[in-house]
Amino acid sequence: MIANIVQLAAGEEQNPLLPPGPELLVGLIAFAVVFFFFAKKLLPNINKVLEERREAIEGGMEKADAAKIEAESVLEQYKAQLAEARHEAARMRQEANEQGTAIIQEMKAEGQRQREEIIAAGHAQIEADRKSAAAALRQDVGTLATELAGKLVGESLEDVARQSRTIDRFLDDLEEKAEAAR
Repeated sequence: MIANIVQLAAGEEQNPLLPPGPELLVGLIAFAVVFFFFAKKLLPNINKVLEERREAIEGGMEKADAAKIEAESVLEQYKAQLAEARHEAARMRQEANEQGTAIIQEMKAEGQRQREEIIAAGHAQIEADRKSAAAALRQDVGTLATELAGKLVGESLEDVARQSRTIDRFLDDLEEKAEAAR
């Protein structure tokens, strides 16, 4: 090598950009061997790895798209179920309001019926009390009138049948005068 350098330095001048012929030939052969090795061994492995990555990415994107579509479908189902639940709740509230109104109407009707029964019973009791009081008053008035008449006449008016007829006639006359005055 030193000899070559010396010979080159002593000899003709060579272009520094062009390598000598044998060196160029060895370089081309080495390049061809390296190129062939890369083309046959490394390049297929590199392409295989790149293809696997591309498929994994595309598969991941397809899975993501499928998951997105499924999520949208589930969201739509959820929204539909939520709308149905709201509709059902509104319907149940409406039914409850209607039932409440019906119960209130029934209670009012029952209260009105009980009120009318109580009023009718009160009127019947008042009428019975009035008749009882009238009968008691008639008897007391008759007894007092008989005693008074007996004192005025000076004789005893003990005949019960005659006494009863006289009292009844007197009271009937009083009732007729009271009704005529109205």
